[in-house]
Amino acid sequence: MSNVKNTAISTNTNAKSAARIRLLTATALFAAMITIMTAYVGHIPVGFNGGYIHFGDALIYLAAVLLPTPYALAAGAIGGGLADLLTAPMWAPATVIIKMIITIPFTNKSDKILTLRNTLATVIAFLLSGTGYYFAEALIFGTKTAFLTSISGSCVQSTGSAIIFIVLGTVLDKMNFKKKFLA
Repeated sequence: MSNVKNTAISTNTNAKSAARIRLLTATALFAAMITIMTAYVGHIPVGFNGGYIHFGDALIYLAAVLLPTPYALAAGAIGGGLADLLTAPMWAPATVIIKMIITIPFTNKSDKILTLRNTLATVIAFLLSGTGYYFAEALIFGTKTAFLTSISGSCVQSTGSAIIFIVLGTVLDKMNFKKKFLA
């Protein structure tokens, strides 16, 4: 009887370990894709402040919907932070915090990627990101006139990222991707 119990415990431990490895691997892959999408694909420098427009937030939104919250926070922070270290290092500290925060409005509790909550979360993420970068720009450059330059770039970036997220979500939902993800 003891061997059966030990085998069951061992099997359960192995399953948990395998699941954790899959989550860590998926988080690392998302962080890498976010870095590449942010730093290189669609990377458009704007203004005099070293900032840029990108559409990497679409992958942060996707990570927030597919991964458990702590893993999504890590993917967004690492991916966005690395992208800034590669392209505009002065923004990296703010980006790490902001990219973690924008994952919070999304939910990973549904079988679908595109839910009403996740669609509306793109708007909340825009507000959080725009506000966060406004304060970061005001701190870095010591000006409160940063609002106009900061908000215009945030509008383009967030709208583009929302559109990409919705298109990706639509395609992936048709494939029942979320049910298969990390299964």
